[in-house]
Amino acid sequence: MCRGRPVPVFLNRVTILLAALSLVLAACSGGETAAPAGKGQVATGQALFERVVLGPHAAPGCITCHSREPGVTLIGPSLAGIAARAASNMPAKSVEEYLLESIVDPNAAVVQGFAPGIMYPRYGDDLSSQEVNDLVAYLLTLK
Repeated sequence: MCRGRPVPVFLNRVTILLAALSLVLAACSGGETAAPAGKGQVATGQALFERVVLGPHAAPGCITCHSREPGVTLIGPSLAGIAARAASNMPAKSVEEYLLESIVDPNAAVVQGFAPGIMYPRYGDDLSSQEVNDLVAYLLTLK
């Protein structure tokens, strides 16, 4: 009621509609945001790299498919010297951006000689942004 008069029905409906719209927008506002580049922990990244499985879907861990030894190819390319190779292969991006993209969107830039679609595609969904940054921090040490 407004000063003794009933509130028009359309105002009640507008209020309900706005409340519902606010809830929908809040639910669709995206998940967690990516942690800023350079915020990864090398030791944590190394521990993640060395795990055989990662994430809630038991995806293969990095070490399952990637060697850290020069010239040793498992399923994916060796990651020995990845930081230096990334710098020379992707001059338009920073090394950090390239490595991050390679983890969260592995088919964005497939290494020559390897087929697209081999690497598990959902690490970006299964790992937190901090875990991805930790992996990147560790990979940057593989010079």
